[in-house]
Amino acid sequence: MPRASVIGLGKSGVAAARLLKREGWEVELSDGNTSETLLQQQQKLAAEQITVKLGQSLELNGANLPQLIVVSPGVPWDIPVLVEARQLGIETIGEMELAWRNLQFVPWVGITGTNGKTTTTALIAAIFQAAELDAPACGNIGYAACEVALCQGAGGAGEKLDNSCTDAINRVSSLDWVIAEVSSYQVESCSSLAPRIGVWTTFTPDHLSRHKTLENYYNIKAKLLRQSELQVFNGDDAYLRQQGLSNWPDAYWTSVKGKDFLISEKGFYIEDDWVVEKLTATSAPEPIVKVSTLRMVGEHNQQNLLMAVATARLAGINRNAIALAIREFPGVAHRLEHICTWEGIDFINDSKATNYDAAEVGLASVKSPAILIAGGEAKAGDDTGWLAQIQTKAAAVLLIGSAAPAFAKRLQEVGNYTYHIVETMEIAVPRAAELAKEYQAPVVLLSPACASFDQYPNFEVRGDRFRQLCLAWASGGKYTRREIPDAENSASVGSSGSRLRSEDYRKS
Repeated sequence: MPRASVIGLGKSGVAAARLLKREGWEVELSDGNTSETLLQQQQKLAAEQITVKLGQSLELNGANLPQLIVVSPGVPWDIPVLVEARQLGIETIGEMELAWRNLQFVPWVGITGTNGKTTTTALIAAIFQAAELDAPACGNIGYAACEVALCQGAGGAGEKLDNSCTDAINRVSSLDWVIAEVSSYQVESCSSLAPRIGVWTTFTPDHLSRHKTLENYYNIKAKLLRQSELQVFNGDDAYLRQQGLSNWPDAYWTSVKGKDFLISEKGFYIEDDWVVEKLTATSAPEPIVKVSTLRMVGEHNQQNLLMAVATARLAGINRNAIALAIREFPGVAHRLEHICTWEGIDFINDSKATNYDAAEVGLASVKSPAILIAGGEAKAGDDTGWLAQIQTKAAAVLLIGSAAPAFAKRLQEVGNYTYHIVETMEIAVPRAAELAKEYQAPVVLLSPACASFDQYPNFEVRGDRFRQLCLAWASGGKYTRREIPDAENSASVGSSGSRLRSEDYRKS
């Protein structure tokens, strides 16, 4: 029996291990962490004859080496054990590559980009499903790709595997499309993934601590598009537009600015509140759907709409299904998600804005003046545009997490002193509500411009906590204030900012 090692006991790793086991591999799964939850998962997988090693990393020693190593998306591709494995000739692939090898008889849509890919992926999946196609969203959103492969191969109609096969994907041989959000981490570990349609949403510096250089980051993402049969590009993205027809001569380009801004003679653009299609250089423009049908705010979401419609039309989906899906699409959790309205103030969750560019877009998309909650674990990047947007749109900024002191310093450098270092979300939400009343601000926006790992496992947990606190506040579960500087003294915080301690607020 061939041996396979899977690294990472997350959703992707577990699905990969189960898929390999079903295919007749002897499977060992390793994870450097340990917890009560992981121990429970270990026992569960042991009953399925999958060995799980917790609190230790994969080691390549002895004669009994694995023939295959499968890596979860969060595992860096260049850690020593993977470098050693490749030197030893052990095939090393990512979880999505494993799924592709099991599902390549189904056409895929692969969506990548620095920002915008989650919303675009969700909207594409909604359109395909409105057209009555079995087209689950997976990868960096929704299901792990190997979960889709597992459910596709279930042994009988309606069979469920560990409750992970839902009605969307539990019918044998029923998949029409796979709609995959593919991060740079996942592209990096895929050798043969070749979507029918590839979509590139945006490109700005991100994840450089892992990918080292902008050029390397670009080339990783470009690999997915080069291996795609059809390509859709955001023609309004400055970097992608610069690459242009010289690098992507056959792509379909998009622009929210109209036909004159297309960099190709074919593509999709917005004109007079319509998404317009031009499939060839000689074809007549054809209106597809009204832009105002979309409930999500912001020009960036109009761009996401363009790319989703382009994908749907290239897949042969009719206008009626597109219009139905767009009309009913609620948006994506944690991306400019409206949580509630309290005394005329909208509370917006943009926790997925984990870098400066995404946070700049988030702030630009809401009404002003806004009370902004930002901070977390800082990332490298250019904060110039984000700071300019704060100067334009934010009445005050509440800073949380480990980045708070550095962000405060940057705000001072641009002459902005209306910030408050509050450290935690528990303090930030009620303080934001108070400041919104004080400044007559119509919006409280969580748009962190940071990763979440200093305080939360991921951006979803951070956004969920924000949601809980906002709903509690809006329902009348106010907070009492202790030892907080008078509003008069803390509204303009001077050179050091106002620092509120975690004990300053208590639930009443």
